[in-house]
Amino acid sequence: MNRHDELPSAIELEPTPVTPWIMFTKHLEGWSLDQIIEGLKLATVQGADLCVRPGYPVDTDNVEKALPDAARRFVDAGLSIPLVTTPGDFVTPNVDYAERLFAGCAAAGVKLIKLGYWHMEDDGYWATLDRCRKHLEGFVKLAEKHGVKPIVHNHSGMSMGLNSCGAMNLMRGFDPNHVGVFADAGHLTLVGEPVEMALDIVQEYLAAVAVKDLVKEHVMVASMDETWGLDVRPLGSGFVNFPALIETLRKIDFTGPISFHCEYYRMPPESVIDQCRIDTRYIRTLMEKSA
Repeated sequence: MNRHDELPSAIELEPTPVTPWIMFTKHLEGWSLDQIIEGLKLATVQGADLCVRPGYPVDTDNVEKALPDAARRFVDAGLSIPLVTTPGDFVTPNVDYAERLFAGCAAAGVKLIKLGYWHMEDDGYWATLDRCRKHLEGFVKLAEKHGVKPIVHNHSGMSMGLNSCGAMNLMRGFDPNHVGVFADAGHLTLVGEPVEMALDIVQEYLAAVAVKDLVKEHVMVASMDETWGLDVRPLGSGFVNFPALIETLRKIDFTGPISFHCEYYRMPPESVIDQCRIDTRYIRTLMEKSA
């Protein structure tokens, strides 16, 4: 008897959401592809926001061959890979792996690529923005060539896409068929954009949604210096207004992937899977109430 035999009906009888629910595999580092597939099934998601970085089964060196192979194995297991997440420094189309990454995604049927993070540089916001938009021009050319859309993830702090207004400064004027926004409910909440407004601002470019719950805390570190720290909490126990998020997604008929970020860095991978299953149950309950 394997572990799926021990947990049959609870997984098999879960209703499938209209939108694909996927899990970010960052915190499954060290797991083989087979382990990731089995874990995602236990987590009650339909696929992966696959981390394509060094240290994972698919990385930027082997992506052209390994990603299509992984996609076939996912399909055989009844799963999918709608989205891949690249290294955090993947911010220019001129790096040596950019072409093979887009080509690998195209061959694997992966439609979305999460880019890395631009941060405001010493010469200020507007000069940094001009450089970022030039990089996006190059990414758009790759998107047109390969049919794979690069997306910018909201991230609080000095990220150039920290909120929907910042993301739209990046997007404005580009074809939404070739570039998009990855709206992150946790980070949008921390920067003070109500999710209803945030999603409306980027609706034309909205390609994917990340769900995680965050809190920001004033902490004292060992050196007695004061700092602000972010902590990831189980869904529903942080700052995010998830009922408003779910109701807004319903109103705009969003059908893109919802990525459960599950960035529970204090947990081993097995516990991350367990918590993801709890998180999906929470979101499913909210969706049933909103229907």
